[in-house]
Amino acid sequence: MNIVRLLVVSFVTAIALPVFADPPPGYPFLTYDEGLRRAAAEDKPVFLYFGRYGCGWCDKTNKESFADPKVKRRYTENYVLVYLDAESGDRITLPDGERITEMEFGARMNVFATPVFVWLAPDGRQLLKVPGYKTAEEFGHFDDYVRGGHYRTTSLLQFLGSR
Repeated sequence: MNIVRLLVVSFVTAIALPVFADPPPGYPFLTYDEGLRRAAAEDKPVFLYFGRYGCGWCDKTNKESFADPKVKRRYTENYVLVYLDAESGDRITLPDGERITEMEFGARMNVFATPVFVWLAPDGRQLLKVPGYKTAEEFGHFDDYVRGGHYRTTSLLQFLGSR
């Protein structure tokens, strides 16, 4: 009887464990502070990924969308990549010098579920923010929208509708 109980408890524990979602492997994600410094120095936009441990949609995005070689090439060549844990107490420094936690920063940016992807200008100004799981094809469209400067004159929905 004790062995059966142990097996049941082990099984329930195994399926209840969270899915861990770190940044996708093989990508050079930096901390927020490092990323903004590099973006300013290289005059490159920032791709900011808000994820968190236990986020199944983050894990799906990492395994499917970020596994696409075209996405990897586009994003590693054209952006400074930054990963933030939406539940972290690690401190970051905002462009104005204020120090807050990654979690506080997420709340300020209205990140209450993950994943959320934000494209920033080299000075930290927000250009685009999209929530939720996105396909490799969608990441290509977002890259075209940001790097093409379309955010200056056209909403994302208008841009996508014209494609």
